[in-house]
Amino acid sequence: MLRIRTALAALAVVLLAAVTSAGPAAAITGGEPDGEDHPNVGLILFYDSTGRYRCTATLISPTVLLTAAHCTDGVVGSVLVDFDSVITETGPNPYAPAADPAAGYTDAEIAAMGELSGTAHTHPDYSDFTDMGNWNDVGVVVLDEPVDIAPAPVAPQDYLDQFTPDVLNKTAFDVVGYGTEVRQAESGPQKPTPLSYPLIRRQTSVIGQKLTPQILQANGNENDNRAGGGTCFGDSGGPIFHDGLIVGVTSYGYTSNCRYIDGYQRVDIAGVQTWVNSFL
Repeated sequence: MLRIRTALAALAVVLLAAVTSAGPAAAITGGEPDGEDHPNVGLILFYDSTGRYRCTATLISPTVLLTAAHCTDGVVGSVLVDFDSVITETGPNPYAPAADPAAGYTDAEIAAMGELSGTAHTHPDYSDFTDMGNWNDVGVVVLDEPVDIAPAPVAPQDYLDQFTPDVLNKTAFDVVGYGTEVRQAESGPQKPTPLSYPLIRRQTSVIGQKLTPQILQANGNENDNRAGGGTCFGDSGGPIFHDGLIVGVTSYGYTSNCRYIDGYQRVDIAGVQTWVNSFL
């Protein structure tokens, strides 16, 4: 099974990353399998000093993936990248552990699994969720070799500023990520629970709720008839799109069952775009 990697930030939010070692994990709530709708969205797998984790990332150039800073901060060794839409339907976890977890993955270990390798970088002004005005939950993974997949476009600077509150509250955004649903188990307690499998790329839509200079918040409720669901633990770093443009990356959520408000780090702001563009 897959255990959840969580941490508390401002307003007691829960970070949306998930490990791949032991315990439950979660991702898109509601929605549907993505198939090949977003082939440039991949799963990333990495080690830090506390264990092995997974997040979601989006290819924005032949060698650069965009993700969240909390998915790159403190990474040791190389990052494994997998663009397969279906990782496993029923388990077990297909990824071999690193020979030396303290050192993380080597490029050779990742190559032996038939996957891509890259290096993690974290925004220099990432505040580790301590400063709402200086959030900067953005990271990149630079691949060792370019990949032949069409990149996704990033929204131009200040793109989201066009959405006044009344327009934002009626606007649907698309989100994509890896992990499993939060739903009723086939047996046992019937309370919606983060489940470990299937581990696949999923997509859904969310409705805009609030915009700040750093954050886009959205309502992540699968019972909202205007949208399809929301994001959860395994979706960290994954994209939120408007009209096919990446406007943010999945950053946090307010509840452990992922059925309330989700937060997305804006990537259309100057401080993020200048830093990201330095890798392109």
